[in-house]
Amino acid sequence: MSINRITLLGGSGFVGSHLVAHLSNRGIACRVVTRHPQRHRQLEVNPGCHLMRADLFDSRSLADAFEGSDAVINLIGILNEQGGQTFRRMHVELVDQIVEACQLAGVKRLLHMSALHANEAQGSSRYLRSKGEGENRAHTHGGASMAVTSFRPSVIFGPCDGLFNRFAGLLRLSPLLFPLACPQARFAPVYVGDVAKAFARALEDPSSFDRHYDLCSPQVYSLRELVAYTAATLGLRRYIIGLGDLSSRLQAHLLGHLPGKPFSWDNYLSLQTDSVCDHNDLETLGIHPTPIDAVVPHYLAHTDHRGRLNRYRRTGLTP
Repeated sequence: MSINRITLLGGSGFVGSHLVAHLSNRGIACRVVTRHPQRHRQLEVNPGCHLMRADLFDSRSLADAFEGSDAVINLIGILNEQGGQTFRRMHVELVDQIVEACQLAGVKRLLHMSALHANEAQGSSRYLRSKGEGENRAHTHGGASMAVTSFRPSVIFGPCDGLFNRFAGLLRLSPLLFPLACPQARFAPVYVGDVAKAFARALEDPSSFDRHYDLCSPQVYSLRELVAYTAATLGLRRYIIGLGDLSSRLQAHLLGHLPGKPFSWDNYLSLQTDSVCDHNDLETLGIHPTPIDAVVPHYLAHTDHRGRLNRYRRTGLTP
């Protein structure tokens, strides 16, 4: 299968912007569907990248956007519900629209972004259950007419991420003590560049058809360790106070009512499932995982290169 032109949904987001750059560098033309093209003109610096307005929940409008594409990539997802953006609407109903639009436009290849441990029946949160249902629908509804591949990453890091950058902002604003909910939740953070490579390598590979790839780094860290590493990299002295389960639940209920929902009840439920891989499919795709030390210090301000994660495994505190 030869891929020369791709349409991306969510191409203006964190992962999408990296993937567009990666694909453009490989000579693949990228059409990015967005409701507000004027806000994302910077993407058009990538050769062959074009922004297009379309109604995401109108299969005919989407089909027009997909016309002439060799493949469609869906990267759209939300971590919290706000307004009309519910988990079911964005993770399930939208997938149905995308599959129908692909069929109308004659697109034969669909790559879908899911989430690690997404499970329609047994997910610990509405986020994970809706992601699992959407992933299932992409394969069952689309599999008869197109080749579908899903990707299930752990938390993703890289420039402009919502992981290290988010905690960096909170740490800068906090006093000496930093209360942290669910401190023992475990992650295997995966680099955004590696995720982009995974999509690109699977794109034309027939062995990836109808596959579900789990993407992780081989290193597993607790949330406490990741926050401690962020503080050390910034040169900030902070004492991380790990909250117990009752206090974590209370924080989720309280912060879930604030604008932007910095931490919600559904986030708390998601953290009850460790975001680590039983089998890391980056290796299946021939990708050597990028460690956080190779990237994070370069995009967090005022880096302290002496900070290393293993040091905080022992203490749990920043220096």
